[in-house]
Amino acid sequence: MSNIERGVTDMTTCASGYYMTKSGRHDMARALFRKCAEAGYTGAMTWMGQLDNNGLGGPYDPDAAAAWDKRAADLGDPVGKFNYGLNLLRGHGVAKNLELGRAYVDEAAEDGLKIAKRLQNSGYDPNEVTPDADEWKYAPLF
Repeated sequence: MSNIERGVTDMTTCASGYYMTKSGRHDMARALFRKCAEAGYTGAMTWMGQLDNNGLGGPYDPDAAAAWDKRAADLGDPVGKFNYGLNLLRGHGVAKNLELGRAYVDEAAEDGLKIAKRLQNSGYDPNEVTPDADEWKYAPLF
């Protein structure tokens, strides 16, 4: 965190947010990932989406989660493409759009993301990749 406080956002510093999150230090991870995302690290953007989507270190905010995923996707990140595609397929944090959601998932699969290929092979059924997800959480919000 001293690196982040000094404005250092190198790959090693940004990767340490994973350990913070896994050890339950979500506030600290959120601060680190935000700075790293603002510096352009797409992996930090997808982690911000995960934190927002699960209310870790801040409020549950599916709109913010989808925005982080889209930002990473727009910068070419395969995980961002997959996550944003899944958001679109579900209508979670964004308006439901099956065609566009499939296109994002397809791009992630073309990039070699195995879970995206798995989702394609299931006919784009989100339950294939998140079988333990709470249905209420992913119900369309609008």
